[in-house]
Amino acid sequence: MLDLAADLVPLLDAGVPLAAVTVTAVVRSAPRGVGASLVVTRDARVIGSISGGCVENDAVMLGLDALRTGAVRRARFGFTDDGTVTPIAAGLACGGAVDVVAYPLDESVRPALDAAREGRRASVRLDLDGEPLVLERVAAPRLIILGAGEHAAALCRLGAAAGFRVTVCDDWALLATRERFPDAAEVVVAAPHDYLATLDDADERTAVCVLTHDERLDVPALRAALRMPVGFVGAMGARATVARRAQLLRHAGVTDAELARLHSPLGLDLGGASPEETALSVVAEIVASRHAADARPLREGSAGRLHRGEASSTDAAASCAARSA
Repeated sequence: MLDLAADLVPLLDAGVPLAAVTVTAVVRSAPRGVGASLVVTRDARVIGSISGGCVENDAVMLGLDALRTGAVRRARFGFTDDGTVTPIAAGLACGGAVDVVAYPLDESVRPALDAAREGRRASVRLDLDGEPLVLERVAAPRLIILGAGEHAAALCRLGAAAGFRVTVCDDWALLATRERFPDAAEVVVAAPHDYLATLDDADERTAVCVLTHDERLDVPALRAALRMPVGFVGAMGARATVARRAQLLRHAGVTDAELARLHSPLGLDLGGASPEETALSVVAEIVASRHAADARPLREGSAGRLHRGEASSTDAAASCAARSA
């Protein structure tokens, strides 16, 4: 539910009655894990998803019932342990089942939603008829874009859509504007390396992408970024530019070990060339790097779970217990 904060806060501000449906347990396999939520309004507007479509209709009906009655509702959607289909739902395409709870939302969730919308760590404890449910969301991963050209604008849009908290920094105030980067959490006018020197909270979930296209700016910025405890450092440029920049970085004191961390040319080879296609390739490389994935097509993979984030029934039960403690 916290991942829907950007949509829910305006509805709460407008006084729209809301009810959430949240997955509390997973049996065998399901498209989404424990904590996945959708929210419904009285006129059946739906925000979010709990299954990617398999049981959404039943979940919406359950949520509308909770909204109408003001009461907590529980159900299991999918296949039961003996292999039969629950009477409530047609079943999950993956052959598993999910336990869900539906409950009205009130102003008590606002502080957590505000924190989640701002990309900060958020947590809310819900008392649902005497059974506690704790929903948590870690702080959003950070994407720091150095340079404010057209490729940066496209990367900001896609990065924000992918869940990153995006900062754009450029020393040219004419380009680094809120109007050009409405999806950025912050827009900074400063020399990129000077901005990086102010950061004291960068960590392995931070990605730095240098798109300045100016050696006077990108060399000191990369030297600073490669010495920070960030998880990803990338720089855009043609292969000749990359080779020359590597020489300049060595002359600036960057070691071979530090240089080995640099993803440049930046992005996966998707074959596209437009700013949007390039941004997609960059976000894809950042995500693949963060999960130590090889970025192959899923059809070329071996048997087993498609996505590493999917939880087995044991994992899901343990996760639910932890959140309900």
